[in-house]
Amino acid sequence: MRSFNFHSPETISEVLELLAQYGDEAKVMGGGTALTTMMKQSLVQPAHVVSLHKIGDYREIKVENDLLRFGAFVTHRQVERSELVKEHAPLLASTYKQVATVRIRNSATVGGGLAHADPSQDPQPSLLVLDAQVRVRSSLGERLIPLEKFCSDYYETDLQPNELITEVIVPINPKFSKGVYLKYLPRTQDDYATVSVAALGTVKGGFIENVRVALGSVGAVPIRAQMVEKMLVGQIVSSDLLEKASNQVRSIVDPLDDARGSAEYKIDMAVVFTKRALGTVLGVQS
Repeated sequence: MRSFNFHSPETISEVLELLAQYGDEAKVMGGGTALTTMMKQSLVQPAHVVSLHKIGDYREIKVENDLLRFGAFVTHRQVERSELVKEHAPLLASTYKQVATVRIRNSATVGGGLAHADPSQDPQPSLLVLDAQVRVRSSLGERLIPLEKFCSDYYETDLQPNELITEVIVPINPKFSKGVYLKYLPRTQDDYATVSVAALGTVKGGFIENVRVALGSVGAVPIRAQMVEKMLVGQIVSSDLLEKASNQVRSIVDPLDDARGSAEYKIDMAVVFTKRALGTVLGVQS
C-alpha cells in the first residue's frame, strides 16, 4: 500500500472542499469496508483519503412526502433494524439483513456501498425495483440520479471526483403487496452471491397487476429485467407463464467466469432464481 494523506473534516463543506481540491487523487472513506480492502490489494492507490467519521449529518432514516430517505452515512445494520424501513420498504430491511456479517453491516454505509459499485453487492437489485434515486452533492451544487443510471460499469459510477453521495431516496409505493430478495451462495454467508434476484409483485383476481424484477452478480451493473415485467403484467398467473418469463433473462444477463461459477452456470442460476422470486411474490409454488 502506498503512503497517503489522511483527512478528517468535521463538516460536509470541508469534505466538498477537499474533493474539489484533490479530485481524482482523493477517495472518501465511510465505513471503510470496501476501500480498505482495495487499498491493501493495491487496486486503488489514492494520494488522499477523506474520512467521514466526524461528520454528523446524513446519518438518519426518515419519511418525508411519501419518500423514504436514507442518509448516505446510515449503516447497513441501521437499515436492517429500522422500524420505518420495515413498515414502508420491508424488502430493504430483508435485503440489508442478508449482507455479509453483522460486523460488516455495523460498519458499511448505504452511500459507500453504492459508490463502490460492485454489481455483486446485495442492496442494488432491491433498490432498483423500488425506483431508488441517489442524491449527490459537490461544492458547485447537487443533483439527483436514478439508480438505474448511477452504475456505469464494474466499480464505476456517474459520480464525479468532486461529488459525494448524501442521500438515497426511495418512493413509498403501496401498490406492491409482496417483495423478496433471493441469492445463491455457493460458499459462506459472508461471500458475494453467485446470482441474486429482487422482485415485487401484486396479483388481483388471478391476474398479475404489477411486477418488478432486478438481478445482481450477472453483469457489469445490476440489471432491471423489464422484458420479463412486460411479459407478465396483465396476464393470468401460472407456473408455465413464470417459466417462460424467467427464461427471458438469458438474453439480458452477461456474467463472467470466476471462482463462484462459469458464465453458463450463472445464466442457468439466474433463470432458476428469477422463477423462484417471481413465484414467491406472485403466489405460485414451484
